[in-house]
Amino acid sequence: MTSEPMPRRLFAEALGTAFLLAAVVGSGIMAERLSDGNVALALLCNALATGAMLVVLITIFGPVSGAHFNPAVSLSMALERRLAWPDLVPYVAAQVAGAILGVAVAHVMFDLPVLQLSATARSGPGQWLGEAVATFGLVLTIFGCIARAPKLTPAAVGLYILAAYWFTSSTSFANPAVTVARALTNSFAGIAPSDAPAFIAAQLAGAALGLAAARLLWRDA
Repeated sequence: MTSEPMPRRLFAEALGTAFLLAAVVGSGIMAERLSDGNVALALLCNALATGAMLVVLITIFGPVSGAHFNPAVSLSMALERRLAWPDLVPYVAAQVAGAILGVAVAHVMFDLPVLQLSATARSGPGQWLGEAVATFGLVLTIFGCIARAPKLTPAAVGLYILAAYWFTSSTSFANPAVTVARALTNSFAGIAPSDAPAFIAAQLAGAALGLAAARLLWRDA
């Protein structure tokens, strides 16, 4: 648990999540424009940019706020007493606000309307399971690194998300704040607002299972 003042921690969470979403949405827009209709190539570019950005953001903001950038991660940290319960709601609020800001900045950078709603349908049991698996693995990766290899956390999380873009059916949102923000972009990275609640429910379920597995594996760490 970091000892930095709360305003500094919240600024780090908001700014970090904003950069994360700017990377997710901005790289998706750029990839779609340059890939000439090759969706696999666009997804690869999107995944590489997101994974790389996570390595940077966790490295620079981890010592300040813990670099959660994710309400599911913050909730898991609170359940493990690594984040004080009174800090949970401010952390989540900062993450969601930062995520929405990041999407808006991406739109402005690419000369798109700031206010949008996604029309991209992402639904069904396969995609819900994909989100649960993605978030399960993310939480497991984070707590495994905390227990055994804390210095490798930035690289491990970035690489995990890069891989999860490809091995999960949902392309690994794995983050409720990201899901809310991506409902506000009608671009390559978008998700229809009506599909977002089921994704978030699957993410929270996956996080709970990931935390349970981490407790079994590393309780003595």
